[in-house]
Amino acid sequence: MKIRSSEIVMSAVSRSQYPADGIPEIALAGRSNVGKSSIVNSLLNRRNFARTSQTPGKTRTINFYLINEEFFFVDLPGYGYAKIAKSEKDKWGQIMEQYLKNRKELCAIFLLVDIRHEPTAQDKMMYDWIKYFGYDCVVVATKSDKISRGQFQKHLSIIRKKLELQKDEKIIPVSSLKKTGVEELWNEVVNKYEEKGYTITVD
Repeated sequence: MKIRSSEIVMSAVSRSQYPADGIPEIALAGRSNVGKSSIVNSLLNRRNFARTSQTPGKTRTINFYLINEEFFFVDLPGYGYAKIAKSEKDKWGQIMEQYLKNRKELCAIFLLVDIRHEPTAQDKMMYDWIKYFGYDCVVVATKSDKISRGQFQKHLSIIRKKLELQKDEKIIPVSSLKKTGVEELWNEVVNKYEEKGYTITVD
């Protein structure tokens, strides 16, 4: 994928703030510190493009990144940080539900999990939300450079079993550090847009 332009166009907390021009979207969801910003930066081959928070769980906005003036990557607020107060967790749930409900521009959601660890109850809840609202789900196993390739299948099997993935749902191991899996991830991005009837320029 040739990246001609990339920009953050808005950070939203309510439906009234979402882009309203009909441009298709793929969202990235995952726990705080799972590496969502690093994945976005790797996809765009830019070091510090996506916003990162110094305090885990602090970011409570939905960030819309416009790529090549053709499509959005949507960075959803992270979940699962233990020190967040219940009121903040409730606010997170409201923001997420509002976005996921009837968002016709949303073509798929990429759920990021750490390949080294068994998915948490919050990961399973996020996966169940994605399916409940009727979206395609692609699981991205981040930080794949932290384990040997010989351990991949073992860890991927644990992720598949814990999340109860359907047979046709993919898990893509990715390392932002070594840039492995990025091309496969791009292919999946393009495929998900095309499945929904959008044409994405790839060169």
